[in-house]
Amino acid sequence: MSVAELFVLSADPSTSSGGSLSITLAVYCVLIVVASLAGGSLPALVNLTHKRMQLLISFVGGLMLGIGLFHMLPHALAELGTRGIDHAVVAMMTGLIVMFFLLRTFHFHHHDPTEIPGLASDVDEAVVHAHDPTSDAPGAVHVHEHHAHGCDHDHDHNHGNPVRHNLSWLGVFVGLSLHTLLDGIALGASLRADALHGFPTMLIGLSTFVAILLHKPLDAISITALMRAGNWPSRTQLLVNATFALMCPLGALLFLLGTNVLVEQQSQIIGTALAFSAGVFLCISLSDLLPEMEFHSHHRVPLSIALLAGVGLAWSIRWLEPARSHQFADPGISIPMEWTTDQSP
Repeated sequence: MSVAELFVLSADPSTSSGGSLSITLAVYCVLIVVASLAGGSLPALVNLTHKRMQLLISFVGGLMLGIGLFHMLPHALAELGTRGIDHAVVAMMTGLIVMFFLLRTFHFHHHDPTEIPGLASDVDEAVVHAHDPTSDAPGAVHVHEHHAHGCDHDHDHNHGNPVRHNLSWLGVFVGLSLHTLLDGIALGASLRADALHGFPTMLIGLSTFVAILLHKPLDAISITALMRAGNWPSRTQLLVNATFALMCPLGALLFLLGTNVLVEQQSQIIGTALAFSAGVFLCISLSDLLPEMEFHSHHRVPLSIALLAGVGLAWSIRWLEPARSHQFADPGISIPMEWTTDQSP
């Protein structure tokens, strides 16, 4: 079976929206793969200073935070209905915990190539962050001081330290591949939910797609920067990056094919997947934003503006959605009978 046939089958051509869904999915997947490949080449084409990377990370982190809370969670509740609120919260917590342990196990969420050993053009010119907190030198080594809770000794906050984190491009590749597979499931769930709610073709899954599209280049940097530090050939870097990028379309296809098979449980599956994905997005965004708040206070104003811009973009996309997209799947049930206080005989 060809890839094109899989796309059509995953969209359930028996429905009137099947053709539109398959076209939208194909376009989204192509753009996500292109964005990942472009992101892998970005450090070699653009002078990614420490400040520029942190501004980008703040913006994308705010966007993912907003998409998870403004879009995925409400859509999950709309699919699960009023009786599924507890289920949605459990699924969201599960997604957050799963992503937390993926991050802890593989240490793959390292986006800033300026902090990876081996990428500095001249080690002797490295800038110690504690001495010059405003430095944006591409080869700067950032060391941050902690004085909270009585701790007055210095901690090396270099996330790329191979001794402390045992980072390797292979470990990063495995971690990011699993993360990207979960992104694909989130995209598939958003596409299916929006199609069932009658979204226009151009808006199906738009919010989730935008978040993944803008975050994928940052993920690609994590792999290619480490491979460049290890002097891997450019062709190998491209191949690894392309393989990693294809995990997102794979995840979306698998989810859509699964919902076609389990039609009777479709709403339950979609709602659970959206709530789970909300937890994943929440964990990813906070893993970017919280260290930034602790260790990058010297750029706090522009970083805060970038964060708010990302959240604002997520909120503005909300206004493009049909009003019915946040209505419960079982509108006839507004308050469970056991919650009523009517004591009349």
